[in-house]
Parts: sequence; C-alpha cells; structure tokens
Amino acid sequence: MTHLSKLGSYTLLCIASLTIMVGALVAPGLISISNALDINEYAVWLVTFPALGAVLFAPIAGKSIDKFGAYRSLIIGLLLYGALGFAVYWLQGPWFVLFNRILLGGITAVVMASSTVLISQWYVGNERLNMIAKQGMAIELGGVLFLFLGGKLASLYWAYPLSLYLVAWLFLLMLLLFVPRKSPALSADTQSNSTQSQQGVSLKQVFLFAALAMVVFFTAIVELPNSMAQQGFNEEIVGNVLAFISLVAVVAAHFMPKVARYMSTTYLLAIAFVAYALAHFVFANANGLPMLLVGSVFAGVGFGFSIPLLNHMTVEKSAANVRGKNLSYFTMAVFGGQFITSFVEFIPGGAAASFYTSMLLAALVAIVLVIKQRGSHLDSQTA
Repeated sequence: MTHLSKLGSYTLLCIASLTIMVGALVAPGLISISNALDINEYAVWLVTFPALGAVLFAPIAGKSIDKFGAYRSLIIGLLLYGALGFAVYWLQGPWFVLFNRILLGGITAVVMASSTVLISQWYVGNERLNMIAKQGMAIELGGVLFLFLGGKLASLYWAYPLSLYLVAWLFLLMLLLFVPRKSPALSADTQSNSTQSQQGVSLKQVFLFAALAMVVFFTAIVELPNSMAQQGFNEEIVGNVLAFISLVAVVAAHFMPKVARYMSTTYLLAIAFVAYALAHFVFANANGLPMLLVGSVFAGVGFGFSIPLLNHMTVEKSAANVRGKNLSYFTMAVFGGQFITSFVEFIPGGAAASFYTSMLLAALVAIVLVIKQRGSHLDSQTA
C-alpha cells in the first residue's frame, strides 16, 4: 500500500490537536473572557457548549463524510473552525455567544470524524493503532500547548486566546500541501472483521464508555479553575496545571499500544477508570500544588489509556462504508460526555462534592468492566 508521507502524518496529527482545544482553550481565562462577553452567569458553558453542538450535528457530519468524502469535509470544517472560533470576539450576551459555541462544536465534529477517517484510510492493523494512539497524543499535546498559551495570553488581555482558533487555517494549508486528496484503496481491511467486532465490548458499549470517560475527565477540567481560584492560584498557574494533565495524557497514550499487547482492552479500560477515580479523590483533598500535580498524573493516565483505545476500537469494529457515521457517533459520545459536565456545577457541596461524585462513577465503571471481562473469560472456558 502507498504510505502517507511524514509531513502528511504530521498534518493529520496537528488537526487532531484542535479537538480538545475547542472548549478547553478558554478555560484558563474563563472568568475574564466570560465577563467581557457578558456571559459571566454561564461561564462554564463557554467550555462545554461546543460539546452540545458536536452532539447535535455529529449525525449530520457522519452522513456528510460518507457521502462527500472525508477530505472535502475536512477542508470545509477547518475553514469554518477558524472563522467561528475567532468570531465570538464580536459577540455579546448569552444567546449569540452560546449559539456560536454550538455551531463551533458542530464543525469540530466534522473535523474530528473526517480526520480519523483519513487515518483509517491510510493505515491498517498495528500501524493504525499506533497512529490513532499518536492522534490521542496530539489531542492532548494540543491541550498542553493551547492551554499554556491560553493562560499566558489571557493574563495579557481577555481576547488574545481567541486568536489561537485561527491556527486551523494554517492546518488547512498543510492539509492541501501534504495530504493527497486520494487515499490508497484498502482491500481486506476495508470491511469490518465480523469475528473481531463481536469480541470484547460491543460498538454501542464503546460509545457508552467513551461518554463516561469524558464525563469524568472533563469534570476535572471545568472544576479545577474554580477550586484552584479559591486556593489563590492565578490564571497562569491554572493553565499550567491543565496543560500538565494533557502532557501526562500524551505520555500515557504513547505507551497505550504497548500495554495493550499484554492485556485485554476491557482490562485496560478498567485501569483507565481506576486512574480517573484516583485523580478525583486526590483533587477533592488537594490543598496545594504538589497534590494537584499528583491528581493530574492520574487524570492524564486515565485519558491516555481510554479515549485513543476506544477510538481505535470504533474504527476496527466499523466497515469502511459506514466508518464516517460510526466515528461521528463516537464523536457524539465524546462531546456528549463533555456537555454533561455543564451541569456539574449544580451538584450541591461545591467542587469537592463534584470530585467525589466523579470518583464514585469512575470506580463503578471500573468494577463493571472487570466483572464483564471475568464473565467473558468464564464463558470462553466453558465453551
């Protein structure tokens, strides 16, 4: 098969970094940005409402990708991503701002799903798992870079972080230059392996676990700015801590394919949710920067071991002709989990109660996964 050039691979990874950026970019300067846009009563929604847009528009995005092709869809998505992301500078009030964020989320669904379809078209087998793991690394590395820059820029002027959305246009230029419009024809791998599709968790369960993973992960993203502000940390330090979570996730995603060789995907997902549970327990009891960094390590491991793996499982369990649709459903699950965190602030008891609630949810999911794996093992022995 024809391999994608290094510059082409690098381009697809750069595009992946836009995924977490869409909502998290404004997190370090959330207070000042929400005040400037006259949306301070709904500040958290600036982070989470793009996720609602992704949920609402993901089915349309998937059908468009399967009908018009991933390459063409990605071009349009990158154009609109930069335009809508920066345009919020000229908007005022909840209605206009939140509508903009919903549209931006819908475009992000197009970008995320179409870029993953391109990866699935250029890579197969273990190369595909490694590339999707790198995609997860790129998503979180984007978090490292854009959260760090967002905190720096927000400390200078509230609107400066919005300019980072325009990097999508640079990535569009790279796409046109380095990624061929026509991908290679894949023969045996173009169809889903029916035996493999039935092994482990089902496709619907993959979507469910993806949503739950993002509920737990993004609870930390939306609650840490508030809890850290109450402890006296400024926006720059908040941005650094959130960026550190992403940095750990990059490292964890790098090692995920290697760990996956020695255990089932179900057990690996269980480990990810155990890490999430430990992270939130630490965050709930953190009274200084060292403990926050310990919790950040666990949160990063949880993301790096869960989302890239679930993304790969979606590709492997999908026939080529419906891959765009299924990846759009995966996108819906990921951003649906993010959007659910919009309501975390309504949990009585403040940030600590939110952290404990997420800890219990993650622990419960881990227990279910272990029970499921043991049940599958017993069934295989008795068969």
